[in-house]
Amino acid sequence: MSYLKKFAVVLSGSGVFDGAEVHEATLTLYAIVKNGGTYEIFAPDIPQHHVVNHITGEEMNETRNVLIEAARIARGKIKPLSEFNEKDFDAIIFPGGFGAAKNLSSFAFDGVNCSVNKDVENSIKQMADAKKPIGALCIAPVILAKILGDVVLTIGQDAGTAEAVANMGATHRKTNHGEVVVDSRHKVVTTPCYMLDANIVQIAEGADNVVKTMMKL
Repeated sequence: MSYLKKFAVVLSGSGVFDGAEVHEATLTLYAIVKNGGTYEIFAPDIPQHHVVNHITGEEMNETRNVLIEAARIARGKIKPLSEFNEKDFDAIIFPGGFGAAKNLSSFAFDGVNCSVNKDVENSIKQMADAKKPIGALCIAPVILAKILGDVVLTIGQDAGTAEAVANMGATHRKTNHGEVVVDSRHKVVTTPCYMLDANIVQIAEGADNVVKTMMKL
């Protein structure tokens, strides 16, 4: 019987403007299982930076928890990221959405000088030290740039974000829909997804290509 590759999927809430991008998250889970893997879902047990009305784009006067919101996508089957242990997994992957830049890190506000949530940092460092594949979609690669520094990755074609990534010590590669960039030294795999003007089929393609590439690593 062949061994199923097990992925840790780290979410940052639920909803593109203040949490995890739902299409990217869902299609990542689909890609993992479709390609013969299994997954467990995690999120930090912390307050969201803010809550955004996804119809108007306006900030709402309420507070929400990243883990509880991410549980919506996970259908309730989720663990706090503080419980993550690299020994239980073959790979870790971070779907995008502004939550990656607002909840998992402060990149949306502080750019190059951003901080990263300690549980997020710990999970990335554990996997990097164990030389296990790390994947990131959309804006999430900025977190890898901050933690790993000298890493090759992509956020698509956005000049400002690419410059910030370079200023954190990373090497940015321009990409189009569905394309992946592989840093074989760090075993990091990234794709732009909604950092480009994408449709849901292109998101599925990007997630699938990242997962397939991670499995080969």
